Amino acid sequence: MEENQPKTGKIALKYGLFLGGASVIFAFMLYLADMHYQAGTPVFIISVVLMLAAIIIGMIQFKKENNGFITFGQGFKIGVGICLIAGVIGVIFNQLMVNVIDPDMMEKAMEFQKATLMESGDLTPEQINAQIEMGKNFTTPTMQIAFGLLGSVFMGLILSLIPALVIKKTKPE
Repeated sequence: MEENQPKTGKIALKYGLFLGGASVIFAFMLYLADMHYQAGTPVFIISVVLMLAAIIIGMIQFKKENNGFITFGQGFKIGVGICLIAGVIGVIFNQLMVNVIDPDMMEKAMEFQKATLMESGDLTPEQINAQIEMGKNFTTPTMQIAFGLLGSVFMGLILSLIPALVIKKTKPE
């Protein structure tokens, strides 16, 4: 009698949608507080905690559905898949934000960055302007989508390693 093994893709989809939804809610909360263009350490930490929670919960759920067993590869695949799916949702929401909800968002971000650099006093105004101009090359929709997806997958790779090692439990042969 053959056992039905759960699919890593099904778990990645379910928890990727959950993480994507939570990320959209978090981004919308930042928008309502007029902080959506001020990425900083607290925002990064909250994003990482959300990602880790979704990855760990997804791995544990797979392990439960698989009679208490999960290999490192399955866990790793689930974690990266969750982040990729959430990344696609995040990129779509970001494009909606930049093009529909707040078309001035990129200008606000550039002005905020400029003010932050001026306050630090580390660079001359010419250097700051040059840096801002160079940064504008990375604000095109294509670059935003590419960096959004690559960033999500990269974070998925990094954040899936330790949980996949800790949660793994292979079936005895």
